Amino acid sequence: MSDYVIPAPPRAYVPVAGGAKFPVRRIFCVGRNYADHAREMGHDPNREPPFFFMKPADALVIGGAPTPYPVATADLHHEIELVVALGQGGSNIAAAAALSHVWGYAVGLDLTRRDLQEVAKQAARPWDMAKGFDASAPVGDLVPAAGVDPTRGRIALSVNGALRQQGDLAQMIWPVADAIACLSTLVALAPGDLIFTGTPSGVGAIVRGDVLEGSVEGVGTVRTTIA
Repeated sequence: MSDYVIPAPPRAYVPVAGGAKFPVRRIFCVGRNYADHAREMGHDPNREPPFFFMKPADALVIGGAPTPYPVATADLHHEIELVVALGQGGSNIAAAAALSHVWGYAVGLDLTRRDLQEVAKQAARPWDMAKGFDASAPVGDLVPAAGVDPTRGRIALSVNGALRQQGDLAQMIWPVADAIACLSTLVALAPGDLIFTGTPSGVGAIVRGDVLEGSVEGVGTVRTTIA
């Protein structure tokens, strides 16, 4: 007999290429981590240290499933990202050791209710409802970290077959190791944590029926249809 007063919620996970499952604890996201994207959003990338926001673990959309168009928005945007899955945690992790904490990598989409985000920015309020809504984090299968170079490689997104976003991981302001190191000074990281590492320029609106196909060189793909 369970000790819980209600049924325990299902455990969020990301499929691993080959058939296993990676259990997910938390989802952290790095904001404005590509200089060209920071500029297109009206910010100076040379003046800002890294900052982070979160999504709930159950915001994940896996296995190429459709992504429902969210409520309370008329301006849903796509953001293609490299996703880092931690196999080891810790606090105050040195950048030189940070990549040894990574279990694997995937390709993800940080979906954003841009109109709600703009209202929050203007009112100096948190972004939670602009970023952390239901089904806001489609993600492809994870691949083990061995053999993946997270410091360079093409990252791209097409919508209905037309290229929307394209960049290179080398353009990150805060590379993966530095982002992990910085985040670990703010919270104690743990196995099962995911980190969405930011998006290149070209973000834009998507509507019901759009087919999104993203890729990161050497990592894999993500695909979903906005339902």
